[in-house]
Amino acid sequence: MVDIEIGIGKTARRAYGFDEVAIVPSRRTRDPDDVDVSWEIDAWTFDLPLMASAMDGVVSPATAIEIGKLGGLAVLNLEGLQTRYEDPDPIFEEIASLSDDKATRRMQEIYQQEPIKEQLIVQRIKEVKESGVVVAASLTPQRVARYADLILQAELDILVIQGTVVSAEHVSTRSEPLNLKQFIASFDIPVIVGGCASYQTALHLMRTGAVGVLVGVGPGAACTTRGVLGVGVPQATAIADAAGARMEHLRETGRYVHVIADGGMRTGGDIAKAIACGADAVMIGSPLAKAYEAPGRGYHWGMATFHPDLPRGTRVATKRIGSLREILVGPAHENDGTLNLMGALRTSMATTGYGNVREFQKAEVVVAPAIKTEGKRDQQAQRVGMA
Repeated sequence: MVDIEIGIGKTARRAYGFDEVAIVPSRRTRDPDDVDVSWEIDAWTFDLPLMASAMDGVVSPATAIEIGKLGGLAVLNLEGLQTRYEDPDPIFEEIASLSDDKATRRMQEIYQQEPIKEQLIVQRIKEVKESGVVVAASLTPQRVARYADLILQAELDILVIQGTVVSAEHVSTRSEPLNLKQFIASFDIPVIVGGCASYQTALHLMRTGAVGVLVGVGPGAACTTRGVLGVGVPQATAIADAAGARMEHLRETGRYVHVIADGGMRTGGDIAKAIACGADAVMIGSPLAKAYEAPGRGYHWGMATFHPDLPRGTRVATKRIGSLREILVGPAHENDGTLNLMGALRTSMATTGYGNVREFQKAEVVVAPAIKTEGKRDQQAQRVGMA
């Protein structure tokens, strides 16, 4: 790949987001009913290659259960409102009622005025566990050691160690950092780690023993990391780089680590592109915040929105458009790609001739930076022709 010269002494690679790539049809098509979109990770098989992001406005015990029954996997935030408040419903009501100019400051106060309660961690995990679905939950690297034994006692199935950026080698002169490789090797349940956005970081995270790596730094609607810190990589390129790291790790060790695209996907087409770029599954938040059942009451926000010193997120208002079932598996009543996300993935795979997710990862893609304006030009041409 040719580097672009930014100026004397600095070059850069060209990177691409979902809006700039398109999936190329192959020589065959398939019946959508013959397409298999299931996903296997560790000991579990899921009907849908989907994880719900550990966002307080998206995942509650109730929505985690519903998403699990639909065939996906929801991740509960163990450092959020569900584990700070016995009854978080009034808190969600207050957050939804805040004006935009007061939302961030008040949310900082809400998250700081009540500590994380160990009994609520156990209670929330057990609420989901008792329904019979797989239970996944997230912790930031700073709190993993503190709560590791507790989540094992609560019989969590999958731990997600998640931060804005997670590395296999964190350097600190002020505290003892979490040694991911040592921790994962000694931990009794599978661990997914992230986020990352480059080949080298993804490869290092895979070498820790994680079963999956989250790919994405600041691509979601609720995250302002790219604006606040200037850190991030467009998702199509980030996923393709991580997929390359997955193949190198497989060659080195014989062990397959799943690449999970985390954020930046608004429609079924975006999800299809993420998998065509190399993802095994996707983690989404804002599309699920539009569900009637979502605890955020039409709002969602990221894990760093309420950071006490440097918030890197915003409370985002969204229109509620349907149930979780309608958003994930349909039927759709709108034509904008925000409903029946998994049906769109299935149809995309069928239209391009691929029978399962692993095959679809090999789909040809093209760079199409004018893809949206082409559609607008076609519409304009139709209007002129009709006139």
